[in-house]
Amino acid sequence: MFVEEGVSDRPDGIGGTPPRIPDQAEVEQYACRDAWVVSARGSYDLHTIPPLAKALDTAARTHRKVVLDASGITFGDSTLLNLLILTHHETDFRVAAPARQIRRLLEITGADTFLKVRATVEEAAACS
Repeated sequence: MFVEEGVSDRPDGIGGTPPRIPDQAEVEQYACRDAWVVSARGSYDLHTIPPLAKALDTAARTHRKVVLDASGITFGDSTLLNLLILTHHETDFRVAAPARQIRRLLEITGADTFLKVRATVEEAAACS
């Protein structure tokens, strides 16, 4: 299920849909083992965080274990960091496969010391 789906594959946006923005934020969700995975792609800041925030909030309220597949996140600022910390307080939360910029954000803020960060979605879903 997509919280926010990408738009037309046609680069010109013909057919009534605007052209796809290359770094547009997208969220997909699915089950993996006994965890609920929220897969995020794109750039996340104050303006683009709402779909991801809604997906993680819903997941935290309805699932015991939530994994954020962060492999497709190309940028995240303090807004994303705040969302990760809030989600951590709401459920058994894991971050899987963060890209270099997100790993660096977690490291320099110390969030990697309390968030469960794993190399893959499968590892994150399996860890206790």
